Amino acid sequence: MIYDITRPITSTLAVWPGDTTYSVQPLAKIAKGASVNLVTLNLSAHTGTHADAYYHYEVQGAHPLDMPLAHYIGRAKVVTVTRRDGGLTPADFAHVDITGTERLLIHSHVSDLPDDRWPAEFPYLSLELIEWLNELGVVLIGLDSPSVDAFTSKELLCHHALNRYKMVNIETLQLRDVPDGDYELVALPLKLDLACASPVRAILRTL
Repeated sequence: MIYDITRPITSTLAVWPGDTTYSVQPLAKIAKGASVNLVTLNLSAHTGTHADAYYHYEVQGAHPLDMPLAHYIGRAKVVTVTRRDGGLTPADFAHVDITGTERLLIHSHVSDLPDDRWPAEFPYLSLELIEWLNELGVVLIGLDSPSVDAFTSKELLCHHALNRYKMVNIETLQLRDVPDGDYELVALPLKLDLACASPVRAILRTL
């Protein structure tokens, strides 16, 4: 069975306040005599479900085309947390054994929000959690939240910690109706140069 855990990219999809909303510009239309329909896309690299590149927060960081592909495909564990806002810590995962987990996908109340609703509050990562997960061998952390740091953060300590440990992250997942448990994750970023992130089509396959 396949679970599509990607937010659909539409013109009404909520984006980070001030960021570019998705739109298309028709260049050719069959209805107007052209042989094909052809459109140009206009969107933020962080539109919908996306993988941050290290360049997003590091001057010399990797662009999507150079991010480690192996991190984005393989066994993953979905875990539901009850925290609605603030930094997640290891204590938020005391109800589950994540030993041996390489990719952790965190399901919160944000997955219940409609696609056009920006979350007024959301859980994000903490340095304590990242350090703990790194010690356990986790290489990818995915959230249904729009950021691994607090909305008001300017230092982006959690982003920088992910780069320091060579971990990767996916944001704005849609985990509604996905039971907690183990899956195979496929969520590859596009091979984009010069970009700070890439939308992904994220899916989970039952094992």
